[in-house]
Amino acid sequence: MAATGTQCPSNTEEPNLTRVSEFLLLGLSEDPDMQPILFGLFLSMYLVTVLGNLLIILAVSSDPHLHIPMYFFLSDLSLTDICFISTTVPKMIVNIQTHSRAISYMGCLTQMSLFANFVCVDDMLLNVMAYDRFVAICHPLRYPVIMNPHLCGFLVTVSLLIGLFNSLLHSSIILQFAYFKVVEISNFFCHPSQLLNLACSDTFTNNIVIYVIGGTFGFLPISGILFSYNKIVSSILRIPSSAGKYKAFATCGSHLAVVCLFYGTGILEYLGTAVSHSPRKGAVASVMYTEVSPMLNPFIYSLRNRDIKSALRRLHSRMA
Repeated sequence: MAATGTQCPSNTEEPNLTRVSEFLLLGLSEDPDMQPILFGLFLSMYLVTVLGNLLIILAVSSDPHLHIPMYFFLSDLSLTDICFISTTVPKMIVNIQTHSRAISYMGCLTQMSLFANFVCVDDMLLNVMAYDRFVAICHPLRYPVIMNPHLCGFLVTVSLLIGLFNSLLHSSIILQFAYFKVVEISNFFCHPSQLLNLACSDTFTNNIVIYVIGGTFGFLPISGILFSYNKIVSSILRIPSSAGKYKAFATCGSHLAVVCLFYGTGILEYLGTAVSHSPRKGAVASVMYTEVSPMLNPFIYSLRNRDIKSALRRLHSRMA
C-alpha cells in the first residue's frame, strides 16, 4: 500500500487490505531552510563519533600497556558506539540529501532491530565495565586471576548474545502486526516504542510490552551497576589516606561519567518518546541519546584518563 495512513481494519475488512510497504520518517524539522543545517550538524557529529571511537580502538589495540581488561572492554564499547550511531544517522543524512522521508518496511524493521541490539549491548558492556572496576578496587590482589582473558571474552560474548536476543524479541513482536494506524513516524529513525504505538492493536497491551522489555533490559543492568558502585564506594571510604581515595576513585571516574551520560540521556529519551505529547521534543531527546552520548564517550575517556592520552600521543608519534 502507499505510504499514507490507514484505519485499523475490522475482522471483515482484513482480507481487503495489504500490509504496509514503507514508513515516513518525519525527522526533526520539515522547514526546508533547516535541512542544510541539519545535514551539516549530523554529518559532523557522525564523523566525530566514528573518528573518536576509532582512535580509542587503535590506541588500545596498538599499545601493550593497555592490554588489560578495562581497556579491552573500552574498545568493545567504542566499537559498539560506532555501530550504534551507524544504525540511525546515515539514513537520516541520505534522506536529507535526497529530500525523501521514506524507509521501506523491511528497512525500518532492520533499523529497529539493530538499534535494539546495539543499545542493549552498550547497556550490558557498561555493566561489565562496572564489574571490572568492582573487582579491581574491592579485590585488587585477586584481580588478575578473576579477570582472566577467558572470563573477559565470556562476558563480552554474553553481552552480544543478550543484545541479539533483545533484537530478535523486538522483531518478533513487530512482525505480529500486519496493520498500522498511520505510517508517519515522529522521529528520524524507526524507534521500537513508536512502531508499537502505531500498530493496530490494544494500546494497553503495547504499553505492557514496552514496560516489560524496558524493565528487563534496562533495570537489571543498571541494578548491577548500582550494586558494583555501592561496593566500590564502601571500599574507597575504608581507605585511610585522601590520596589513596582519590587514586581509587580516579580509576572509575571516566566510567561513572559515561554511565551517567548514557542513562541520563536514556531517561530523557524515554520521557520524550513515551511521556511527552510533542513529537519534536521526542525526536530531540532521541538525538541526545543516540548521537550525543556515543560522540562524547571518547572525549570523556581521553580527557580524564592519562593512559589513553599517553597511548594517543604514542600512536600520533608513530603515525607522524
